Amino acid sequence: MQIANSVVAITGGGQGLGRAMAEHLAKQGARLALVDVNEEALQASAEACREHGADVRTYVLNVADEVQVDEGFARINADFGGFHVLVNNAGIMRDGMLLKVKDGKVTDRMSLSQWQSVIDVNLTGVFLCGRAAAGIMAESGQGGVIVNISSLSRAGNMGQTNYSASKAGVATMTVSWGRELARYGIRVAGIAPGFINTDMVAQMRPEILDSLVKQVPLRRLGEQEEIASTVAFILENDYLNGRVLEIDGGARL
Repeated sequence: MQIANSVVAITGGGQGLGRAMAEHLAKQGARLALVDVNEEALQASAEACREHGADVRTYVLNVADEVQVDEGFARINADFGGFHVLVNNAGIMRDGMLLKVKDGKVTDRMSLSQWQSVIDVNLTGVFLCGRAAAGIMAESGQGGVIVNISSLSRAGNMGQTNYSASKAGVATMTVSWGRELARYGIRVAGIAPGFINTDMVAQMRPEILDSLVKQVPLRRLGEQEEIASTVAFILENDYLNGRVLEIDGGARL
């Protein structure tokens, strides 16, 4: 796929990796539909992309709400007169141990709200947005590309029962969709980032950050631009389908 003039929707496009992806693709001439629940962040991201000459529109919606997603993606298709790419990037973290036990008694446990909020956004949100985008792409007869953002934690990680489960689900959906949707000319691929230099990571205590870096054979964090360039690679490589690319510096769990 040629990136220039392609209509690309990015969920979680207002900040972090989503904004990095948006700016990277803006420089290559993509037309951008940025989706987020944070309107202020969306506007800042859109302005940054417009500085690169991109055609950008913003959509405030909750990816875990079926009606908002279906209506929002229909608007994107109508506003741009077509729809070629979805990057399923929106996600949240609500980390915690499954149980905490002291003196033989359970003192705390992961709450249902901790579990459900992460599953709703990270897994159900990917399902709803992917389904809506695939329907539009299939009916257009022109195909398209869906990129799902998973995580190194999809293999399982202490303190991340909810997050790991959601990202494992995203990875398996990627394979399933790659097999199902190819007949309609739709490719599906995923990215499983490792420890990336984001604002959240930058706020960690130095000793924790140091422990993360020590887990990476390359002895550094990944940069957001390295994930963004992987999205571009997926879009441009027309034979990549049904696979999840691990961009983690070798730090496999």
